[in-house]
Amino acid sequence: MRRDVSPKAIVPCVVIFTDLDGTLLDHDTYAWEEAKPALNLCKALKVPLILVSSKTRAEMNVLRNELGLTSPFISENGGGIFFPEEGLHPVPPDSVVEAGLWKWSLGLPYQSLVKALREIRDELGWKIRGFSDMSHEEISDLTGLDLESSRLASLREYDEPFILVEEGKRDPDVLYDAAKQRGLNITSGGRFYHLHGKNDKGVSVDKLVAWYGEQHSYVMTMALGDSPNDFSMLKRVTHPVLVRSSRQFPELQALIPGLQVTKEKGPKGWNAAVLEILNKEFPKT
Repeated sequence: MRRDVSPKAIVPCVVIFTDLDGTLLDHDTYAWEEAKPALNLCKALKVPLILVSSKTRAEMNVLRNELGLTSPFISENGGGIFFPEEGLHPVPPDSVVEAGLWKWSLGLPYQSLVKALREIRDELGWKIRGFSDMSHEEISDLTGLDLESSRLASLREYDEPFILVEEGKRDPDVLYDAAKQRGLNITSGGRFYHLHGKNDKGVSVDKLVAWYGEQHSYVMTMALGDSPNDFSMLKRVTHPVLVRSSRQFPELQALIPGLQVTKEKGPKGWNAAVLEILNKEFPKT
């Protein structure tokens, strides 16, 4: 049964989309405490904070509960959008209720991606290891996550993370072409390559902006990320922010007008950028 829907608000809406690892979360420790001032301001101003990650729904549910968030969130590089079942906004007509959340699937089923990656591995003769090949212990070694968090990371629905065992000896373009021949895409994250369908973070951001636009007269958007798999998201928003990392992307500012690059890495840089934008949008009176 569909939930009741509040009437369209005449006031504008500010929505913040954020990547997690290396952005809101520290790349190595996964800590977010340095972002507390901005997180608290988002809550005080009732600004929706949308988590957008290559992480699984199971992982993100733990984090959103830890952060006290009730906004929708986007899992596995745009493969799925999840809405709290108790919210007041309408949900997409093709979404379904599952484990207390409305699930809107945009990506391909996980097992089809596992099959495709194994075909690509056999075709190229490369040493490729996907999450489906790894134990929880191996995922833990590669990510620094504890075993329970590694188990949650393995509960994939729309995206197969993988590594190239001999990456320096391989041309990634060959890999990308093999995926494209199968109607699939590969993106590069902070630690892994990711094989997925036509979904990406940018497509899912577009859909959520349109969803918020049905409820508000105007939607101002901000997005923060640190890796190539965030670029499609940064291109879609009013205020794009590249959170500084060990990698450099000098060409990005020419591709994304108005791109801001933080001075600090991880949650410290995230905090400064979000505070700056919110203080501009909500000046103290």
